[in-house]
Amino acid sequence: MNMSGSLQKEDIKSLVEGLNFAQKVDRSMELIHEAYDKFGEKLVVANSLGKDSMAVWHLARRVSPDIRGFIVTTRHKPRETVEFMQEIVSLYPAIRVFKSDDPIPDDLYKTNPNRCCDILKVKPTRQAIEEMHVECWVTGLRCTEGQTRTDFQENEERDQGLVKLNPILIWYEREIWQYLALHQVPVNPLYAKGYRSLGCEPCTAISSGPDERAGRWVGTSKAGGECGMHTRPLKVDYEI
Repeated sequence: MNMSGSLQKEDIKSLVEGLNFAQKVDRSMELIHEAYDKFGEKLVVANSLGKDSMAVWHLARRVSPDIRGFIVTTRHKPRETVEFMQEIVSLYPAIRVFKSDDPIPDDLYKTNPNRCCDILKVKPTRQAIEEMHVECWVTGLRCTEGQTRTDFQENEERDQGLVKLNPILIWYEREIWQYLALHQVPVNPLYAKGYRSLGCEPCTAISSGPDERAGRWVGTSKAGGECGMHTRPLKVDYEI
């Protein structure tokens, strides 16, 4: 396994279905280890405070307790997520928090959800990448979450000079919960209320069915979609 791009030629679907839980954990650890050996302190973990991010953060800390992280929060986060964020930041001072305080209309999330996400999520993500001098950011993205995430690879370079590592890309949802339970990793209390994918309060609903992200941006043009962190340029100069 290496970071050179050969992984992009592999059949992701066969890895999802063919590897067992232990093999996926080993693969994820190896991916993070290899990236950390290459990028050192310029490897940073993005943490959304969801179950996938908490699994990745735990995996990364097993590779090295010196690995840093960042959280992007918004004015619309649920109270439970804000309290959980405070708990996690207290436990792990290596995690920095970024937030946009730009003035926006109160109902922008209704009238233009893409614009709202650009300002409140993508912009502070770019700030984190710049201020923390990131050359490799690690995410909790999984290709099994829904239709919008089936085309991602384990390592990508959508922005020149910025690698994105998705070390748990091939995990199933149940394997995330298996890992969190086995290692007693703290989780956002919203899951106990039935949520499966977490976002801002006005744009997230409890959902069931095969698509984990079906509860995101329900009733808008972004329903079940992406905020833009994984699809927008993060280093190039484009207007937000």
